[in-house]
Amino acid sequence: MLSSLATGTVRIENLLESEDVLNTVKIFQQCGIEIKKIEKNYYINGKGLFGLSEAGHILDVGNSGTTLRLMCGILSGQNFYSVLTGDDSILKRPVKRIIRPLQKMNIRIFSRMDNGYPPVTILPSSQIKSIKYELPVASAQVKSAILFAGLYSKKKVIIIEKTDTRDHTERMFQYFNIPLKKNKEQIILNNRQMPFQGRDIFIPGDFSSASYFIVGALLAPASKITINDLSLNPTRIGLFNVLRRMGAKINLSNIRKKNNEEIGTVSASSSELKGTGINPEEIPLLIDEIPILSIAALKAKGFTVLKGAGELRVKESDRIRSIVENLKVLGANIRERDDGFIINGEKELKEKKLIKTYKDHRIAMSFIMASSLLKKGIIIEEIDSIKTSFPSFIKLLNKVNQ
Repeated sequence: MLSSLATGTVRIENLLESEDVLNTVKIFQQCGIEIKKIEKNYYINGKGLFGLSEAGHILDVGNSGTTLRLMCGILSGQNFYSVLTGDDSILKRPVKRIIRPLQKMNIRIFSRMDNGYPPVTILPSSQIKSIKYELPVASAQVKSAILFAGLYSKKKVIIIEKTDTRDHTERMFQYFNIPLKKNKEQIILNNRQMPFQGRDIFIPGDFSSASYFIVGALLAPASKITINDLSLNPTRIGLFNVLRRMGAKINLSNIRKKNNEEIGTVSASSSELKGTGINPEEIPLLIDEIPILSIAALKAKGFTVLKGAGELRVKESDRIRSIVENLKVLGANIRERDDGFIINGEKELKEKKLIKTYKDHRIAMSFIMASSLLKKGIIIEEIDSIKTSFPSFIKLLNKVNQ
């Protein structure tokens, strides 16, 4: 995204070619940005902040909520009409939390059902205003949408974030030398429509994708795994803190910075786990890893209690309901709560049961890893959704298990 808005050519190395990422690439190509793959690298010829052009049709984000919400900020600064839509899951994802602050910035942005759900329409705005906005919900996507729109404001944009969320956007802004700074609970952007130069990017391994294999190594007997060049951004590895409380044998080494992001090596091995409590303030830093964390809790001695995770109900599926119903099918001792669940681990699970993924990639991958806990495995009704975030998951899992 930033490479398309920068000036000059950017080389991106190690890009994850998932459906979500490729849909994002396609949207920028449809908006006039030249993006080419040469051998294993992607090259983006950025045209500057105002270099995008109007697409000839509605822009489709597929299943990517991140693309939908961040593109709202980017397209808000353009001088043309845009409409964003997506698959059936996207049409159920809330966007009022994005639209509300953008409208306060004098941006003409609207969606169906009283600005509640996509498709989203964005019209040219005469002048994007400054804003000082306190996030009502801890959300990296809302924060990022405001920051992208803020690139087109002639005045300062301030975001108040009282609960830490993933900060890849802030780090990438700073890497591109965009004048952004963090001051306690405030994120201050003072770009004033200034152009910025593109810089080459190396993308480390995705922590969320790695989490399935890390938990798999913890649960399988006599197992060990080592993953190199993995993203270890502190706002992404909340799962480590929880797993270590549970007794997980996890080691981090060779930690260094690249492109303003921490990366390093992770080793994990078979562990005897015990239940723990996960508090609301921890949720934003492990929100995507909760499905696989629920699988770890199946083997943990005692109770694992999750609170403050109501945001899971508006993901690709209602993930609280998806986790609870599927674990009950396996015979797990689990109780659903409005904002989470309680699991009493170490209960004998049932074999060869049918698991419904609800076309949710994280539910599918988590329960595939759960099958390793059973001699006869389980039956997964759908796995095509995995392509949205981790198309090589099955191939890599088969390789690891050899």
